[in-house]
Amino acid sequence: MQLDSAVVLAAGEGTRLRPLTKYRPKPLLPAANRPILEYVLDALVDAGVEDLHVVVGYQRDRVQDHVGPTYRGRSVTYHAQEKQLGTGHAVLQARDALDADFLVVNGDEVVTASMVESVIDVHATTDAATLAVVESDRAPEYGAVRLDGDRIVELVERPGDGNYRLLNAGIYAFGPSLLAAIESTDRRDGELRLTDTIADAIRAGNTVRGVRTDGLWSTATYPWDLLTVARDLLADGRVDEPERRTGVYVDETASVHDDAVLRAPVVVGPDAVIGPEAVVGPDTALGRHTTVGAGAVVEGSILDIDTRIGANATVVDAVTGQGATVGAGATVPGGEADVRVGTTVHENRRLGCVAADRAHVAGGATVAPGTLLGTAVHVGVGAHASGIVPEGTEVRR
Repeated sequence: MQLDSAVVLAAGEGTRLRPLTKYRPKPLLPAANRPILEYVLDALVDAGVEDLHVVVGYQRDRVQDHVGPTYRGRSVTYHAQEKQLGTGHAVLQARDALDADFLVVNGDEVVTASMVESVIDVHATTDAATLAVVESDRAPEYGAVRLDGDRIVELVERPGDGNYRLLNAGIYAFGPSLLAAIESTDRRDGELRLTDTIADAIRAGNTVRGVRTDGLWSTATYPWDLLTVARDLLADGRVDEPERRTGVYVDETASVHDDAVLRAPVVVGPDAVIGPEAVVGPDTALGRHTTVGAGAVVEGSILDIDTRIGANATVVDAVTGQGATVGAGATVPGGEADVRVGTTVHENRRLGCVAADRAHVAGGATVAPGTLLGTAVHVGVGAHASGIVPEGTEVRR
């Protein structure tokens, strides 16, 4: 049995990734130098899926503009989830297009084609609801699974603690009867959750298969997690650009000065420019149209589209948004810091800074570890920024 249709859940906002998600949804954030969503769509296409149904919600126009009506020759149909009322509710938005067995995949987690293929194969031979499972010490943070052989006996969403090592990788295969099961699921905290529907099925004695997979799974809940995702992808060689030497991936349209140094693992995207005596890497991803000036140092960082790093600047452990700028001689020293997200302080997180879309750090300025610069923030010449700097703020000293 080949599953021709997949529902991709891409409606989420990603509030804990602010300020990066202030004006774009989590699936479009960079995983190394490409949006997370592209890895999901590639996995589905490479696994033979023909019809892509993408559920959109928050900033949905940005998703639709980025992906378009087709992706690598496959048709893409969009289904609007006007209010984000849970993953089960999101699946129901595509119900009119689902009259045969289908896949459901989270649109904000990096997965591989081999993982999708494993789920398809098991579902085809057992006809049971099937989901991918990976071994990870991050299982308590996300969706944890307990198995008896290949049968799932417990599914717990974000248990927080406990002896859980198996993680729900967010790749599912179902028959059309799932839709009625979702509709009969009780809402929890106002949300209709796909995992609750599956848990109800398990409690009712229905068979739900778990497929252990070794494919790469990675995701981001907080800004510093994006650095982990990039490291995972670079370590696995999951990048599109040609490999110049071991661990050094450079797009053919990029311009790297002969006197620049690229330290593996590193990826340099299309039309990027790296000046003389600049040092880029390790664990660094440069997006399309990025510029690293002469003598600058960029390490352990993700530079999104159109980011500009000035001459002799230092940027370590940073994540930039689109069109961000770090001026000549400015310093983002990197390292561990306590980072506040909402009302929670996360201790000892390795994050140099987040510089959201169009944030500007002027020449000679410094940015303390753990700083979150909002959209269009301006840090003046020689000024010092720290903590949470709201959108549009001007830091003068």
